[in-house]
Amino acid sequence: MSEYRNRTTGVVKTQGQWRNEFANMSLPRVWKAATLDALDLDPVLRSPAATVGDYQVSVRDGVEQNANGDWVEKYVARDMFADTTEDGVTTTKAEHEAAYQATLDAATAERNRATRDAKLAETDFYALSDVTMSAEMTTYRQALRDITSHANWPNLEEADWPTKPE
Repeated sequence: MSEYRNRTTGVVKTQGQWRNEFANMSLPRVWKAATLDALDLDPVLRSPAATVGDYQVSVRDGVEQNANGDWVEKYVARDMFADTTEDGVTTTKAEHEAAYQATLDAATAERNRATRDAKLAETDFYALSDVTMSAEMTTYRQALRDITSHANWPNLEEADWPTKPE
């Protein structure tokens, strides 16, 4: 969605909104420099989102001129959480962050358990009474069952998973 900034007022609108503003004018489909000059508009160029830290989000905060004099989207990093008070009970920013992280960890743990269960299911036939399971396979399956006690649980890396024996 293309945006344009009025050179006089600084108002930023989409091309469709400017077309409605100039409804009595016949405007070309593609706006080139001559059209923009006639309408007293500058294009607003896309720019990357702000670099964010933990528990922050990148938020659009208007437009600004870059070093080349072009108008670009402006983004800022904002905290996801703040201290809140509801019914006389104050919840700190840190408490909000901890609750959010607990939700993320629970979802990650659920996905990892599903992965573990699938890996166990792949080797279930070794556990049948008429198949002799190797010591390596027994160790592998036990390591899968014990994965929830791994030091990095639930935020496992690929190297944290046991290697399936051949």
